[in-house]
Amino acid sequence: MENLFGYNLDQCQQLMQDLGEPKFRGKQLFQWLYDKGAESLDACTNLPEKLRRRMAETMVIDHGEVVRRQRDPEDGTEKLLIRFADGECIETVLMRYRYGLSLCVSSQVGCAMGCAFCASTRGGVVRDLSAGEIASQIFWAQAVSGERVSRVVVMGIGEPLANFDNLLAFIELANNGFGIGQRKITVSTCGLVPKMDELAAKKLEINLAVSLHAPTQQIREGIMPVAKRYPLPELLQACARYFKQTGRRITFEYALMDGVNDRPEDAAELIRLFRHQNIHINLIRLNPISDGVIAGSRRVDDFAKTLQDGGINCTVRRRIGKNIDAACGQLRHRTQQETR
Repeated sequence: MENLFGYNLDQCQQLMQDLGEPKFRGKQLFQWLYDKGAESLDACTNLPEKLRRRMAETMVIDHGEVVRRQRDPEDGTEKLLIRFADGECIETVLMRYRYGLSLCVSSQVGCAMGCAFCASTRGGVVRDLSAGEIASQIFWAQAVSGERVSRVVVMGIGEPLANFDNLLAFIELANNGFGIGQRKITVSTCGLVPKMDELAAKKLEINLAVSLHAPTQQIREGIMPVAKRYPLPELLQACARYFKQTGRRITFEYALMDGVNDRPEDAAELIRLFRHQNIHINLIRLNPISDGVIAGSRRVDDFAKTLQDGGINCTVRRRIGKNIDAACGQLRHRTQQETR
């Protein structure tokens, strides 16, 4: 059966024309898929019943299913484990802020990047998610919360730029289907330099976040294997090109790890690298992961003050979901262990 969820507007319109229907039926279908959140073809009530029956012979609307749900009683953060038709599972996290609901979505089943501090990379990458599978995370977030998602961060399981075409297709669905503005979509990358250049050429208005996590090449390649392929100087040059081509300021993600990247000399090196540059550093309190070997830093506030005193625009990310499996990939990893 062909899954319609993931079709863009052009595909919906072409489908209707192929079925001998007027083009406007395609827009109606597109609205049902995303804006109205139809769970089945039967729900698309302004499509003729005869057409719906004909479509149902070979087509479905499939979002996967939520198989586990966790909610932090303190801050309302929720994590959903979604299983798709092939049995593979991914996570999505609903985060509540004063401006509304923000959603962290996964882009792959598993991850090949091998970062030492991340649970999602355990077991490697299984496969890419389709645009529809990424978008299904918005569907489920809205379905279980009863709220509209106002912002999306592609920072869940997987390396988004390693799934480049499906990422771009998802951004189109989030923007045109769910009505989420491009400036409210953030894509994170470990630093796949050629794909960063390719993304810059698209001149989208999205936000780009680069997982930096270290001020030097030596430290970075010790915790992020991708740094051996794309060394820090090469990555920073790509960031400069991205800013020049798009005019969009880059955010550098920096998870503070005890004794690894949180020393005064590490802060000094960041100041040397970024002083007088139009960038933002987002300091992250590392969420603990089961059987993790890297501990979170206890010097976050001091580190932030040092950067700010050195003229660096930085903030400390609000820590949420501490009472659930909030670390990226942790719920999936725990579920796999439990079902073995």
